[in-house]
Amino acid sequence: MTAEKTEKRPSPSRKELKARARAKNKKPNFVRAESWKYDRFSLSWRKPRGLDNKIRRKIKGWPAGPSMGYKGPKIARGLHPSGYREVVVHNAQEVAAVDPNTQAIRIAHTVGKRKRATIIEEANKLNIKLLNFKALPETEKKEEAEEEKSEEKLKEQAEVEKAFEEEPAEEEKTEEAEDEEKEEEKPSKQKKPKKVKQKKTKTEPSLEEGEEEQ
Repeated sequence: MTAEKTEKRPSPSRKELKARARAKNKKPNFVRAESWKYDRFSLSWRKPRGLDNKIRRKIKGWPAGPSMGYKGPKIARGLHPSGYREVVVHNAQEVAAVDPNTQAIRIAHTVGKRKRATIIEEANKLNIKLLNFKALPETEKKEEAEEEKSEEKLKEQAEVEKAFEEEPAEEEKTEEAEDEEKEEEKPSKQKKPKKVKQKKTKTEPSLEEGEEEQ
């Protein structure tokens, strides 16, 4: 692993890029017809198709349109801005045929996740540049650490759920035992019925008693 880190990626020749830059400086900016006249038109190039269009007819005094004469230098055609030649790859076997000094890999969009991972591993072994892969080793390590943490959390949650599932069964048993004990204690602790005190009512004196008093 240390040997791979110390190895420097070979840099491609910059002559092609310089030739392309020189040719680009001489080219005019191709602008959409009458985009300077109407705000609703964007500046991006559109091919003029009108019968009387001056740019299509290449009339003097009007802006130039694209043509074969403005083609870039042959050595720089199909060159990526990084200076490498693009090679579309579909599997790990095609990676071995790539030259790491002048060519770079672009993984095809139809390739799946599993096969993409094998292509990336093979490219890292051969020290080949990947054009459509931006993940760094540090971010990969962070992702792996996060995945491990999430797996540990899931295991802990599963253990906790199992513990909770076992506890209710014991609690139910204890509750049933407590109910039985309470039922046994109820007859002994039954309260005696309270005696109802009868209120004394005043009786009216009889006539005989009243006569005696007199």
